[in-house]
Amino acid sequence: MYIAYLIAGLVVLIFLFNFFHILREYERAVVFTLGRFWKVKGPGLVIIVPLIQQWVKIELRTVVMSIPPQDVISRDNVSVRVSAVVYFRVIDPARAVIQIEDFNTAVSQLAQTTLRSVLGQHELDEMLAERTKLNADIQKILDEHTDAWGIKMSMVEIKQIDLNESMVRAIAQQAEAERGRRAKIINADGELQASQKLAEAARVLAAEPQAMQLRYLQTLSSIGEEKNSTIVFPVPIDLLSGFLKK
Repeated sequence: MYIAYLIAGLVVLIFLFNFFHILREYERAVVFTLGRFWKVKGPGLVIIVPLIQQWVKIELRTVVMSIPPQDVISRDNVSVRVSAVVYFRVIDPARAVIQIEDFNTAVSQLAQTTLRSVLGQHELDEMLAERTKLNADIQKILDEHTDAWGIKMSMVEIKQIDLNESMVRAIAQQAEAERGRRAKIINADGELQASQKLAEAARVLAAEPQAMQLRYLQTLSSIGEEKNSTIVFPVPIDLLSGFLKK
């Protein structure tokens, strides 16, 4: 008799235990009554009637999901491997349960296909230089598709773009050639500016003979200040001008 009471008491305790559930601040319970959606409950104490009601627990915290490396062929026919990371969170627990079977798997697969599709429309230089724009484009497409599932894409970041060794060498050679081209342009611009300044100085000195003599004396003074064995014999410019005219 006592054993029957004990068993009955245990059954009642288990039944009552399944009645009450405590959810944390970031958790919600999607409750179904006889198979039909009833409401979203939580956080705190949640009462679920066993056998009549069923519930699915959903977390509202941001999920960080790594996208495995994807083989992408750029618009200029360069093969690369691209990896990324996606940040998203559930904003509508009911739709996340009712509209999609497994939203984590769905987001992962959708992110992989979208990553390949978007990057395949750009050249390699754009992938390397415009990563911020590509992140925004991928996030926008994912956000449009996951809105029906009650999911909000917070951020998409391309982590790494891997190239094969031959492509790395080609890019290094291209960068070296570009640096050489810029150096030649800078040197040419410097020569052009120097020649313009020399021509302007020559015109000024030709117009003012006194300026030529002053420059001549300054040159002699600078030579005399240096410690060298050079012997300078100053010759008046007026004497040379007669010979130059002949």
